[in-house]
Parts: sequence; C-alpha cells; structure tokens
Amino acid sequence: MQFDKSRVNKILIIKPQAIGDVLLSTPVIENMRHHFPDAEINFLTQSFCREALEGNPYLDRVLTYDIGKGDSSYCLIRNIHNQKYDLILDLFGNPRTAIIVFNSDARYRVGFRFKWRALAYNIKVKPRSSEVHNIEFNLDAVRALGLEVISNKPKFYLNGVHTEFAGEFFTKNDLTGKRVIGFNPSGTWPTKVWNEEKWVELGRLFSKDSRILLFWGYDKEKELAQRIQKAIGSSALLIPETNLKYMAALIKKCDLFVTNDTGPMHIAWVSGVNTAAIFGPTNSDLQGPLSKNSLVIKNDSISCLGCNLTQLSECPNEHKCMNGLNPEIVYSKLLEFMRLYKR
Repeated sequence: MQFDKSRVNKILIIKPQAIGDVLLSTPVIENMRHHFPDAEINFLTQSFCREALEGNPYLDRVLTYDIGKGDSSYCLIRNIHNQKYDLILDLFGNPRTAIIVFNSDARYRVGFRFKWRALAYNIKVKPRSSEVHNIEFNLDAVRALGLEVISNKPKFYLNGVHTEFAGEFFTKNDLTGKRVIGFNPSGTWPTKVWNEEKWVELGRLFSKDSRILLFWGYDKEKELAQRIQKAIGSSALLIPETNLKYMAALIKKCDLFVTNDTGPMHIAWVSGVNTAAIFGPTNSDLQGPLSKNSLVIKNDSISCLGCNLTQLSECPNEHKCMNGLNPEIVYSKLLEFMRLYKR
C-alpha cells in the first residue's frame, strides 16, 4: 500500500509487554513525533508497563489494559475501533494485537509478517528479531513507512520527586559518599537468573569496601533479596517497597548496577548508569545494553548461549550458562570495568 503522510492525524503504537521491551520501543515514539509534530500519538500497553512510558513528552496518552482483570478482548477491540486511528504500528504481533489492529478500521496498519497475523496489516514488515537488536527491530516499523530514523536512543523519564526520594534514602541509610553497588538478582525467567549463592559470594567480595543495595519488585523477589542480604551481612540493605520510577531513581544513584537480563537492566543503561548484565539463555546482541559504560558477562566456554529456553527443566546442559559463572572471575571483571568507568 502507498503511504500518504498527509492523511495521518492520529497514531497508535502497540507494545503490550514487558517493561524492558516497552522501554526499547520508545525510539519509535520519538521518531513518529518528529515526522508528525501535530498528530495525536497514543501508546497501548498492559498496565504494569505504564510507568515505562509516563512522562514521555512525545506521547499524548498511554492506554492500558489488564489480561484476566475484566478487560475483555472484545471491549479492547471495540474501544480501539471507536478511536478512529489513521495509523497503527503493532510492534508485538501476537494474536491479540493482530486482531485488535485488523478490527481497528485504521487506514494504515503496520505490522510484522508473523504467519497468519500478517493478514491484519496492509503495510507489512519483514521481522528481523533474530538478526538485529530489539531497538532496530522496532524501528523497522518506522522504516516500512519510508520515514527516516532520526533517533535510536530509548528514553526513561524521571522528575524531581523521584530524584529527591532517592537522595533522602541514601542520606538516611548513610550511603552518600560511599561506593554503592546495586544488585538485581531476580528475573522473570528462571533460566535468566544467576544462582542465589553466587550473588551472595559476589556481595561478600564487594562488602570489603562497598555497600550493596539489593533491588526487588514482587514479594518472591523480596524474599530472595532478603536471603541474600542476610547472607552478605551488614554491608547489604534492601531498597524499600516502591514503584518503577522511584526504583529507577535509586538505580541512578548506584556506582555500578549488576543485574540479570530484566527490565531494570534496561532502565539502568538507558539512564547512563554503569551497568553489568549477566546473560545466559538470551542473546545479548539482540537484547543487551548498548551504552559505552555497559558490560555483558556471560559464560563463553559453552556453545549453547542464547538458547531462549525459559524453564530450568528444559535445559539439557545443567544450566551451565549461569552455573558455570564463577563469582571471583565476575568480581575481577567488574573491578576492571569500574576502573574504566569510575564515577
């Protein structure tokens, strides 16, 4: 289909999940605002991802829904149809989003050629998810319209309230002026999580001259962080229960943020924090941090890195990508990294 830019006044971008993936789609928002400065630009995502977009100056509205909490697919389809969008970019392409787009009555419907879902779109994008970083994968939807990509930098926005909260927390807990190492030991996939015992050992190595700040989001993650804190000792403490924005402000105060492949990893490197990311079953070339002051740590001695297995029971190799990472070697790499990027 021939795309006529002059016929676009209302745009919807869709990326339902997860927090990191939504954050990596934010360059699409900035590029669309550049090319359509007067258009209404909205974003559809699940409620738990909303904070990744709040405060974005290039957006007019963030639309959200909750699967399994009363937001039926029919209501969502009807609501999007009634909005009368001129252009929709589906950056996800699962059955739900394809059906939403197909029934939207939008003049231009951009999406990836994923099996039957490609029928939902009249401007089809060749998926390069196994070839390029996720940022570039998202930006291919912009390129499919014949538009120039003017920025490929993800953005995460905080305000003074968040920064003030983090400053007060550091002052209250005597962290100001000390070297603070953030640990993010949790993860949504069991296979992406480095062993609890290894986090403890790494924390003990750092505890000689640093304070350890343990990050968590959900109750089970808090339990893990509490066990690691107890095992490391008095040099470690937990962040308080908080939302994503305040967590991000605490991350920004850290001298180094050591993390599994999770949403907070992306928040850290996008925010300019020294970030060390531990990778195993996911491919760091496709999903990893891209800032100059980022370090990817992985077990290069095995050949099955990036297998994308989500459950430990599925791994035929005893999860060696994570189990084989020695904390002392990781510690040595982190010290060298910190010497290069000392704050």
